[in-house]
Amino acid sequence: MKKKVFFKDSFKRKVCGILSNPNSFNKRVVVLCHGLGTSKNSRSYVGLERILNKAGLATFRFDFFGHGESEGSFEDLTVSKAVDDVLSAFEFLKKKGFSVFGLAGSSFGGLACLIAASKSKDLSALALKCPVSNYLERERATKPGKLLIDWKKKGFRFILGPDGKKHRLNYSFFEDFKNNNGYSAAKKIKIPVLIVHGSADKVVPVEQSKKTAKIIKDCKLVIVRGADHRFSKQKDFKKSLSLVSDFLIKKMSK
Repeated sequence: MKKKVFFKDSFKRKVCGILSNPNSFNKRVVVLCHGLGTSKNSRSYVGLERILNKAGLATFRFDFFGHGESEGSFEDLTVSKAVDDVLSAFEFLKKKGFSVFGLAGSSFGGLACLIAASKSKDLSALALKCPVSNYLERERATKPGKLLIDWKKKGFRFILGPDGKKHRLNYSFFEDFKNNNGYSAAKKIKIPVLIVHGSADKVVPVEQSKKTAKIIKDCKLVIVRGADHRFSKQKDFKKSLSLVSDFLIKKMSK
């Protein structure tokens, strides 16, 4: 059964998600977290939903703050708000009777998942696809210094989303990352973790995932040779889905 639902984050803002449960008695669910500027309907998570449901796992894909059908203005987005969304989703699902949780996220959503996993005791497994581990490091590596200075001076900048449109994003987005370091969060994660990253990723350097994988005690890193940030080639996309789904099915079936 698939159903659109709404729940509230800790600040009483409305969050929209799709709960898909192949078995009404199922207690196992995987929470799926999209990247920056996309939505719960991204092809990665619609694809994972189909595969995981077929394997008997329920899924919950939702829109982050300021995305899709959830409340909030995109320009006011921060990773702290995204982390709150993830943790609030866990609480919502517990009330629905779920007790075994898996978590999967990509890019910006991957960082939110890393930090949420370091704060939660509910998780059994975590799968990350091309996650940002340190946004400050990533911005300084991929953006000219002047761009960061201008962003701070103006208080906002525009980013190009996957939809091809420009979206305003406030400087508070950048400032918030000072308190949200994926490397620090990784030290607290004790559950099994899978990281899948493309060797040709120009958006999030693969070196970040190499470093994160060394920090987490039980972590497997798979580098997909030649794959870009979006796993644009069909063979790379299928491989990323297969790696993530196989991992979650195996770890959550124990």
